[in-house]
Parts: sequence; structure tokens; C-alpha cells
Amino acid sequence: MSVSTPEFSPAAAPLAEKLLEPALEIIARYPEGRGRSALLPLLHLVQTEEGFVSPNGVAFCAEILGINKAQVGAVATFYTMYKRKPTGDYLVSVCTNTLCNVMGGQEVYDQLAEHLGVGHDETTADGKITLEHAECLAACDYAPVMTVNYDFAVDNTTPEAAVGLVEQLRAGERPMPSRGARICSLKEMQVQLAGFADERDGAVADGPAGAPTLRGVTLAQEHGIAVANFNLDTPITKTKPAREDAGDGKVSTAAKKAAGAVKTAAATVAGVAEKAAEKATEKVAETRKSRPRKTAAAKQATDNAGKVTDTGDVKDPEVRTAEQRNPTMGTPDRTGDATATEPVPTNPAEAAGVAQNQTAGDGKPAGDTERGESIVGESTAGTGDATTATENPGWNNAQRGNEETK
Repeated sequence: MSVSTPEFSPAAAPLAEKLLEPALEIIARYPEGRGRSALLPLLHLVQTEEGFVSPNGVAFCAEILGINKAQVGAVATFYTMYKRKPTGDYLVSVCTNTLCNVMGGQEVYDQLAEHLGVGHDETTADGKITLEHAECLAACDYAPVMTVNYDFAVDNTTPEAAVGLVEQLRAGERPMPSRGARICSLKEMQVQLAGFADERDGAVADGPAGAPTLRGVTLAQEHGIAVANFNLDTPITKTKPAREDAGDGKVSTAAKKAAGAVKTAAATVAGVAEKAAEKATEKVAETRKSRPRKTAAAKQATDNAGKVTDTGDVKDPEVRTAEQRNPTMGTPDRTGDATATEPVPTNPAEAAGVAQNQTAGDGKPAGDTERGESIVGESTAGTGDATTATENPGWNNAQRGNEETK
């Protein structure tokens, strides 16, 4: 597949100098006209260089695919594995979903947050560790679970084990996890996610399944439970086996009679339909004879009825629909430069609003930020039961004021 190299804007040019060759290799994996499908691995490729999807990275992806930056941003903001701000060398994710939470996941997260001095999606001052709450990490049999750059690091995690691991990472060590691949940096992991082989020693591991995963099989073996007539060496058939003749028993005879009745009924219906079609054809012919002769244009229209008209449009239907909805989608947005700036208020009212309001939150649980802690503290103040508020603040339902403190 041949891909034309665009002339990059000042915002995209720095990344193009470093990533153009692997980017073209990624795009070449997809069929002609389907280059937009390469956007997901291209975003991972950007993160191999910068550690997050920067504005320059958005511009690079948009220009090399021939789409606009809004379309790239819509994808980059949808998936949590694409980071929109600088991230640490090691992304530490702690599962706090139902099972892991019951097994102590929240305690693990709280201990790490206190030890590192950061909250959800925040990075330590040395740029080493980014901490995040995570939903299910698909290892419920090892709950609570913690991963480092999406690889399992500590199974059946305890607060002490989690703190010990992050301290090793901050000291430059890369401890071997209990199972799976060797811990790598976030940028190294993005190489794999972009679809390239990681040449590091131990980057890909092929260890056996752990005891919790095999617990069901172990119990079945201990109690002698097995599927009747099951043979492990039996090959798996790829086609549906032919049905053997059931013989001339009552069931087989009844089935044959039913099949014969169905065939007879079908033949009768077909005969009636054929006669009806002949009558309809004769009636149409008589009607045409009684009508005046058609003009040349009308005859041509009749002759062309039912034929496919070749308009010469060979575009993919999805591309055509997208262009109709957004006529300028094929023109990359080349505005901007390598420096990201905050939007400037356009009127005094907007300026006053920006000055009085902090940046919107990012879904952090209450208490993960100073603002959240102040809101919770003010809402529980004056309830008359300080002990209850301290032990279980979530159930106080304390009324807040008419306006939150900004």
C-alpha cells in the first residue's frame, strides 16, 4: 500500500522527524482506503516518544491520516489508555472494583496515595510514579490486584507490598513480578501496544497459570469429577458431522411422512403461484396493447428499469457519508504550533468567570484533591455528631450551602 507523505505543519514536524517511518509501517498494515483504522496504534506510537498524547501528537496523527484534529481528539479522549497529560515512567493501577475492594483494594490505594503524596491520575514530583484508581483488571482470582504499566505486578496485594514495590521502582530497580512479563516503563509498553516487537530480554513471558486460576480444575481432579466419555485427545471437528440414518423405526417413518407431506404442499403452492403469474403476465400484455405508443424517452426509461446505473463513484460508502456530514474532513487542520496555550477569554464576563472557577475535575473520588477535602469537611461541619462524620462521612447526607467554595 502506497502512502503519500504530507507536508507537516510546525506543530507536527518534530514528531514526524522521529516517528514517520514506523507510522507509515503501521498505516501499511491496513487495506487501501482504510487508513483511518491505524489511528489507535498511531496514538500509542506517539506515547512511545512523549509518554502521553500531546497536542503535537494529535496534529501528527491528523496530518498523516488526512483527517482533522477534532476527529483524533474524539478517539484520544475516549480511551483511558491514551494519556492527555505527562505521565510517570510507571503507571501504577490499583483495582478498587467490587471484589478487589472487598478484599482490601481500597486500603492498598489509600496507603499508596498517602505514601506517594498524590491522588488519582497524579504523578510524583520525581516523575517516576503515576497513581490511578482502576476498574476491573481481569484477575479477580488474585484480588486485590495491582498492575504496573498494564502488566500484573503484585497478586493478592497488601498495602505493605504495594509501597515496597513503588519504592523499588523509584530507586531504579525493576523487580520480577509473581507471574507474567518483566516490568517495563510506560514508553516501552507503548511500543508493544503500537504493534511492534519489544526486543528487551524478558519482555514477553510465557509462564504457567497460577494456582487460583487452576483451582476449579484441581478440585475436579481431587473429587474425581470429569465429563462422561471425554477424551482429551479427541480432535475438534471443523465441520458439522453428517447425520446418520436413524433406521426404519417409528420416529424415522413419521419423519419421512412429514417430509413427503411438506414436499407435496410445496409443489401445490408452486403450481398455484405459477398459474397466477401467467394470468398476471397475460393481463399486463393486454393492457399494454390498449395503451398509446410510448415516446422514445418513456421507452428508454422502461428499458432501463431495474438496471444498475454506473455513476463512476468508487468511494467507500462510509467515506462518502462522512464527507457529506463534514465536507472539510479531508483537509487537515494545520493551525497551531508546538506550544500549547490556554484559551484567552473573549469578554469581561468570561474573564471574571474563569478567574473565579477552578479547572473542572476529572472524576476523582471526594478527598483525592484539596478542593474535594475542603468540600467534604465543610459539608460535615456543624452536623452535631463529629464522631459519626469522621467514621462514616459518606452516610451523613449533610446539606451543603447554596454555593460550593471555589
